[in-house]
Amino acid sequence: MAQFRLPANSVIKSGQPINHAEGKNVKQFEVYRWDPETPDNPRRDIYEIDLDQCGPMVLDALIKIKSDIDPTLTFRRSCREGICGSCAMNINGTNTLACTKPIADIKGKVKVHPLPHVEVIKDLVPDLSYFYAQYTAIKPWMQTQTTLPPDREALQSKEDRAKLDGLYECILCACCSTSCPSYWWNGDRFLGPAVLLQAQRWIVDSRDENAGERLDQLEDPFRLFRCHTIMNCSYTCPKGLNPSKAIAEIKKELVHRK
Repeated sequence: MAQFRLPANSVIKSGQPINHAEGKNVKQFEVYRWDPETPDNPRRDIYEIDLDQCGPMVLDALIKIKSDIDPTLTFRRSCREGICGSCAMNINGTNTLACTKPIADIKGKVKVHPLPHVEVIKDLVPDLSYFYAQYTAIKPWMQTQTTLPPDREALQSKEDRAKLDGLYECILCACCSTSCPSYWWNGDRFLGPAVLLQAQRWIVDSRDENAGERLDQLEDPFRLFRCHTIMNCSYTCPKGLNPSKAIAEIKKELVHRK
């Protein structure tokens, strides 16, 4: 596999536009390409799109390229509503969701790359296997010792429910983790912003009865404390969440229990 890193290496080749669109509202899309079955790697292919014949989002343009121009272009997508996180990629230097990124917000050429510092399977498809393994490691499900009666739900107050706001909305798109320099260099041991935000979601849930063990698992020089509050994660989150704040709250929990 290749590993895409920002800033892009100057040896990546870009050619002439693969297609010359006609119309008054034409925009160029420069797309990173990497195919394990071809020797011409990596490269950037340039496509011209008539925006009057295309939807408003970057994902719409990618779908048009794949459907009408180049069926070999590979990327992930699913909901097209900013819910699933499948189409996370780097667009003009910022990690975001292609389905919610308006083309109109981008001046000049649209430059599309896979998420940075992650192994690339093909083109815009990153290998997130390790990212999901780290997510699994925090046991992202409710853990209890108390057996609830079978005839009622696990209830919580409105105040306790409000503590989950800003945490439960995470869609695990990995935009924040792959924008974090600490995660770039220590991703094998540092859990990263997305996974730590998810950990905080369960630590503060009043229905979960295993917060102590969860905190014990995070009290490590690398798993948690490799966060240096660079804030890239909060800047780039397409859902407007604040992973840096969640990480700070975990650190405060560890301090207060000593």
